[in-house]
Amino acid sequence: MRRFLREHSLTLVFGGLFLAALVGQFFAGHADYNERQAALGEPLMSLGSYLFSADFLVDVVENWQSEYLQFFLYVTATVWLIQRGSTESKPAEKAGRETDREQQVGAYVQPDSPKWARAGGWRTAIYSKSLGLAMLVLFLFSWTMQWIAGWHANNSDRWPRRPASSSTS
Repeated sequence: MRRFLREHSLTLVFGGLFLAALVGQFFAGHADYNERQAALGEPLMSLGSYLFSADFLVDVVENWQSEYLQFFLYVTATVWLIQRGSTESKPAEKAGRETDREQQVGAYVQPDSPKWARAGGWRTAIYSKSLGLAMLVLFLFSWTMQWIAGWHANNSDRWPRRPASSSTS
């Protein structure tokens, strides 16, 4: 167990931080939602209902959307742009794409390199851009989810719920 914790500590710590932030956002969002509802004289929402509401989903994916956009832009911009004196920036003479040797792909792979780094062709091209592509896909997914959840939340706020009609014969 101790070895597992040591070998997976990064995942466990950041997973825990992620869950703590999500729980904090849930309780803060629920309180904010109910405060707005009370100010409008509308009924309050229970914690369980809020958890599965479009309002909570909108707030979550809106945060994710901005983060993934920032990651995507940072990953792709740092290929070409530099910042003198920054430890996160390449030296000015290395701006732009790296060679296959520097990236250790194609003919320069190491024995422990991932399969796609060794494969060549389109797979190596995708592999060499995989971080930026992953951030772009996650941004587009979160943007789509926010659009759908926002549409749903907007429509549910716009149209009052009608009580179910009872039919008697």
